[in-house]
Amino acid sequence: MSSPRILFKLRYWDDPAGFVRDCIKFRPGDAATFYQLEILDHIIPEKRVTARGPHGMGKTTMASWAILWFALTRDGLDWKVATTASVWRQLTKFLWPEVRKWARMLRWDIVGRKPLNDRTELHTMSLRLRTGEAFALASSDPSGIEGVHADHLLYVFDEAKAIPFGTFDAAEGAFMAATQRADTEAYAMAISTPGAPEGRLYDIHSRKPGYEDWWVRHVTCKECIDAGRLDPEKVEQRARQWGRTSPTFQTRVMGEFAHDDEHGIIPLSWVNAAIARHHEWMAEVEENPEALGVFTALGVDVGGGTESGDPTTLALAYDIVKILEIRKYQEQDPETALMQTVGRVKGILDQLGGVAYVDVIGIGGGVFSRLREMHMPAKAFVASKKTDFKDVSGELGFANWRAAAWWITRELLDPTAEVGVCLPDDEELIGELTVPKHTILSTSKIQVEKKEQIRKRISRSTNCADAVVQALVGPHLVREERDRNKREVVNKARRTISGRLH
Repeated sequence: MSSPRILFKLRYWDDPAGFVRDCIKFRPGDAATFYQLEILDHIIPEKRVTARGPHGMGKTTMASWAILWFALTRDGLDWKVATTASVWRQLTKFLWPEVRKWARMLRWDIVGRKPLNDRTELHTMSLRLRTGEAFALASSDPSGIEGVHADHLLYVFDEAKAIPFGTFDAAEGAFMAATQRADTEAYAMAISTPGAPEGRLYDIHSRKPGYEDWWVRHVTCKECIDAGRLDPEKVEQRARQWGRTSPTFQTRVMGEFAHDDEHGIIPLSWVNAAIARHHEWMAEVEENPEALGVFTALGVDVGGGTESGDPTTLALAYDIVKILEIRKYQEQDPETALMQTVGRVKGILDQLGGVAYVDVIGIGGGVFSRLREMHMPAKAFVASKKTDFKDVSGELGFANWRAAAWWITRELLDPTAEVGVCLPDDEELIGELTVPKHTILSTSKIQVEKKEQIRKRISRSTNCADAVVQALVGPHLVREERDRNKREVVNKARRTISGRLH
């Protein structure tokens, strides 16, 4: 009589979808979706499968199921599962925690063995069984992928849109070597929310020559709604917030590759890179609190002071270019809103130090005046003020402080600048930073779209982004204004002296 373990392997060897349906104890309302099962069903016959779709479709969960299925059905043979992702955090914070989570929910009576041992088998970033191992590799090191060899191989590329070409190529080489004999096998799964139309994942999904051997699946927003993975009201909210045609909405909600707006100021891919750096920074802070750095600036975008008005938004900057967090306050009473904002800003400055850069339009002027009256370190951010700043090329100037602040933020975020700006993973901030457009005036100056025009397009203001821009660039503009004033005083004195001498 065959043992339960042998029967399990025979039954699910080539049926990962069946493994998920039968061997996982799902909570009520938490079963696998139809598209997750469809994608898993294509692993064996197609060898290479890839899926893109909206945030929230369950990509990483699906990958964790595939890892457990492959490890448990192949153990006893020479097997390996190599997992990688565009950023290391995707593995440490999402994929491998999902593997551990679903391992606790397996029906071990069907699997035919005891639950995985947390000390000897299921580790933080690996799964080690009797004859094989699943493990994590950094996508920045193709040699790690290239060195993976086994008779039975599975590659998992999580959030694959930014995985380097070299890493995909290294896996392909090992993939081909693993299929030279009839008793060997190799499979690949690449899953991601899409980004800009570039990179290997885009090449595969656009069916470019040479990638026809990948089975491609685009999971749509409607499918995610039908499966209960997305809330249609949230989808509509994101559409109002970001605009249906914006790159942010197209990639994060529709699961489509999208070009950055050529008239936009800050590309979405640059914002995503800054968010990834923020996650890495927070991981460092968890291990060493001193990695938080020194608090340097507080961007203050003062809201309307009413329940229906814009919220007051504060952006906390450390080490000049790292935005730790964004705080939002919806004031209820216009009679007390100003002093409430003053109290919040004062509390932060008293505790952390630094300087507040306050947008002085509207009641922001009252906030600034009261802070100065209290001898707090506050500087006025005057969006309409003229500036002598030039862009990084030295060819273009700016119509005013607001244009300079937004454009310099763009230059700080430019990956080639290697400044290391960190931005929190805030949905409102992501959408707002990519919304404003710009034009080049005949005076060789950059002008940024007015707030009123932005509000007409997306029915809201860019409060979070404005606070961040003020925190990042406010110090530079204030310093430039101070230096210019000094120059004007010196020049005036020189003219006065010259007049007296003549």
